[in-house]
Amino acid sequence: MVFKRLLGSLGVGGPTVDTVLAPGATAPGGPLSGEVRLKGGNADFDITHITLELVARVEAEHAEGEDEHVVAFERFTVGGGFRLAEGEQRTVPFTVALPWETPVTELYGQDLGIVLGVRTELSVAGARDKGDLDQLVVGPLPVQEAVLEAFGQLGFGFKSADLEAGRIGGTGQQLPFYQEIELSPSPQYAYAFKEIEVTFLATAGGMEVVLEADRRGGHDALTRFTVAHDGIHHQDWTALVDGWLQQLAAHHSVYAEGSAYGHGDPYAGHHDHHDGERRSGPGLGTAVAVGAAGLAVGVVGGLVAAEVVDEVGDFFEGDDEDGDD
Repeated sequence: MVFKRLLGSLGVGGPTVDTVLAPGATAPGGPLSGEVRLKGGNADFDITHITLELVARVEAEHAEGEDEHVVAFERFTVGGGFRLAEGEQRTVPFTVALPWETPVTELYGQDLGIVLGVRTELSVAGARDKGDLDQLVVGPLPVQEAVLEAFGQLGFGFKSADLEAGRIGGTGQQLPFYQEIELSPSPQYAYAFKEIEVTFLATAGGMEVVLEADRRGGHDALTRFTVAHDGIHHQDWTALVDGWLQQLAAHHSVYAEGSAYGHGDPYAGHHDHHDGERRSGPGLGTAVAVGAAGLAVGVVGGLVAAEVVDEVGDFFEGDDEDGDD
């Protein structure tokens, strides 16, 4: 989806910008490629900078409740320092690396309801305008896919996914928000959990998996583990995740310090929010409808259908995002 418009701050006759991303999904930490297509206006213009800004629709808690707003979480300068002649057409190719914590927007081709965008900002002779917005599609890393598929194998069902403003205490989180993937428990664990929330915090060296359980009995439990990016096919992920869940059910919080798959020192963590309270229950994120097979994905079958109510452009267009200079 491409949103192209005249650079309003430059007035009628200014240059136009159209950013086209390479087709297909990219991955957290992976390359995002494309090209910025410029068309000159009715005079020569000095292009100072061409900047790409990654933006996300994020939920935030307030004393009055919750709302959604746009957060800018990364910026890249991909060109500039040239004169665009009257009527000239010029293409500026780019390849940038996504942050490792970039949220996942789809799983096995099914939309999770997470809204990310790439906004193109053109600086021309001191004036700036955000002249183009494109939807960003991000697929899971192999280790994220393996963990989610293990939940599916264990009979957990997908409920929804959203982005929450704030930080998870005691982790290496870098972005000002985190992704929660909410799962309904399998019959085996229905006695212990009302809901499981999974958060992935990836780095170049590995990934933290944070599990938070809405436990029956009215109190939450949080556990985190580290996993490596390599050795995916040599790990029994179903058994590993089942072990995590058993510990979570027993309310043991552990963190595998310095180990790819082992368990280490006890850890007690919590989600830090601006209002000091932990969100509970489904939020404002769009729920994704799934079939009776639940989360079971890949060869198992599972994520059947997606219904995304909000259009990317409807949310981003005209919204003031955080993080502007």
